[in-house]
Amino acid sequence: MLVSRVFAAGAVALVMGGCSSITQGTTQEIFVNTTPAGASCTLKRNGAELNSIANTPGGVTVDKTKHDIIITCNKAGYQEATYYNNSGWESGSGAAGIALDVVLTLGVSSAIDSATGADNKYESPVNITMLPEEKD
Repeated sequence: MLVSRVFAAGAVALVMGGCSSITQGTTQEIFVNTTPAGASCTLKRNGAELNSIANTPGGVTVDKTKHDIIITCNKAGYQEATYYNNSGWESGSGAAGIALDVVLTLGVSSAIDSATGADNKYESPVNITMLPEEKD
């Protein structure tokens, strides 16, 4: 009986391939709004450029990871603005979700989600207020 339960749990783990990977995906769209509109923004993670928005408001799709994203926006006549978009756990990926995963899939699902970044989520939309350049 115990062997059949372990086998069933293993089969479920192989079929599911990561719960958040299936339900939330491994990518996410981040929308950026600036006040004033019309700024150009660059998204970087670990010093490497991910994507850019030529004219806000706008959005880009990024891969989910545990690493934060730095959004830098520029517009003529305004100071450069920077926003730190922290990577956080996706809802349902907390301790209760992991405990349930251990029971149902022997922890395989959580391991896959962590490896793919599917258990993380960035803030979206992001609202950035840009200040006018100081005049001398």
